[in-house]
Amino acid sequence: MTVFIGGAWPYANGSLHLGHIAALLPGDILARYYRMRGEDVLYVSGSDCNGTPIGIRASQEGVPVEEIADRFHREFKETFDSLGFSYDLYTRTDKQPHHEAVQEIFRTLHRNGWLYEKEVEQAYCEVDQRFLPDRFVEGICPVCGAKARGDQCDHCSTVLDPLDLKDRTCKLCQTEPVIKSTTHLYFALSEFQDALEEWVKDHGGDWRENALNLTQRYLNEGLHDRAVTRDLENGVAVPIQGFEDKKVYVWIEAVSGYYSASKEWGVETGKDWKHFWEEDTHTYYVHGKDNIPFHTIIWPAVMKGIGVEALPHHVVSNEYLTLEKKKFSTSGNWAVWARDLLDRYEPDSLRYFLTINAPEKRDADFSWREFIHSHNGELLGAFGNLVQRTLKFYRKAYGEKVDFTTVGKGLREEAQRQFDLAGGRIEEGTTREALDGIFTYIRGINKRFDESKPWVVVKEDEDRGKELLTEFIYIITNLRALLTPFLPEKGEELGRQLGSGSAIWGPVGSDVLHLQEGGPLFERIDPSVIEEEVEKLIAESSNP
Repeated sequence: MTVFIGGAWPYANGSLHLGHIAALLPGDILARYYRMRGEDVLYVSGSDCNGTPIGIRASQEGVPVEEIADRFHREFKETFDSLGFSYDLYTRTDKQPHHEAVQEIFRTLHRNGWLYEKEVEQAYCEVDQRFLPDRFVEGICPVCGAKARGDQCDHCSTVLDPLDLKDRTCKLCQTEPVIKSTTHLYFALSEFQDALEEWVKDHGGDWRENALNLTQRYLNEGLHDRAVTRDLENGVAVPIQGFEDKKVYVWIEAVSGYYSASKEWGVETGKDWKHFWEEDTHTYYVHGKDNIPFHTIIWPAVMKGIGVEALPHHVVSNEYLTLEKKKFSTSGNWAVWARDLLDRYEPDSLRYFLTINAPEKRDADFSWREFIHSHNGELLGAFGNLVQRTLKFYRKAYGEKVDFTTVGKGLREEAQRQFDLAGGRIEEGTTREALDGIFTYIRGINKRFDESKPWVVVKEDEDRGKELLTEFIYIITNLRALLTPFLPEKGEELGRQLGSGSAIWGPVGSDVLHLQEGGPLFERIDPSVIEEEVEKLIAESSNP
């Protein structure tokens, strides 16, 4: 099986908070799972270093755009590495390979007749003497009345044009822009209405419900042609005569990054990248719900326009993550920044909490109380203690060698059911359900351990005690594999303690292990830090 996984490209204009990580984490779980199965996987993403958001930050700080992009790309990569994200390539959109690939896509769309010239009215700031990119225009959404940017309303998910906004202002100087005429290239998106309706009808069942509902809403309202060029300072130059002074609009340029990153990976590794873009490839696109239309409408239309067959089979689009019951606010500093959290807590503790509480079907909340209690109660109390006491009892009574040839058929069949259940849920993109099912199983194993009292059996019947503990080590060895996509760092450490090789997806066979010395997988976190972290959050939000 060939599997392509594309993680959304975060804008390199500010640090990553936990909402970003929660939206992107399912991609890494999918990639690790499919690799453990031995499938042919390509998992790519990168930093979006073009477009308006970076320009706004650079203007605010009075520094070059490149300085902002470099700073946050470096921080993003360090953060993803620390969290164990296993990208085959994490790149950036201001690199030459991306520019070349986007320009080729643009030329192909133009050559195939999907781009045309159109004179339009656009917001122009007389103070700054420039046509304003969509995100430089702010105002009131005409649909829901919320404050919105000129490209999209985050509150109701309506895709907008700046001229749709009421009470328009320039983000740079807060004055009202005037309207001037200019000429841009447009993408004939409306021509793909029927083809996309058919695609969604055939494949929408594999999408998250929010992605399917929102996409059907856009299709029911009817698709409209959209501008594909803009007057921007940074970005990909338009490769069409007469438009060389303009840039490719970021909404079409950024999603093309999945294709350009695949090609860049192929060039760097010398491997075939084109087969990941063929029709039979299993494709996953992982992002937050604010990115849904770009992945279910725009990018599929572009792919159809250039003749690429690997359209989105699975759309893994999370709802929002809130913080202590309030919406994340980067401007108000109501956020938990990923790099800051990783300085004080273990990556797998964060991966566990953001998965077991993932906003898969509805908004979910990050609270310090639940985070600390989930670590102490589930990771340490349920899983870590099961591992530690089982291995400790066995080594003390029977030494290092563990022989699984004595494990019965029933236990092996039970293990297979767990792999089948978790694997099916991961493949569907419901990683929260998969992890929840595994920990339900772990709690059942703890109950079985307590009821069987191996510490007593070892003293009364040495042979039966060894058989019983061997069965629990067999279960733990399988749990190590089941949990590795979710907790890769702890999966590797447990594999070392078990004397086991690389984890593969499936029940352990008749292996012989040689246990190694090792400490607890997890350390208890003092609950007193809950109050400290909440106070710190409130204090920082008071001085954004």
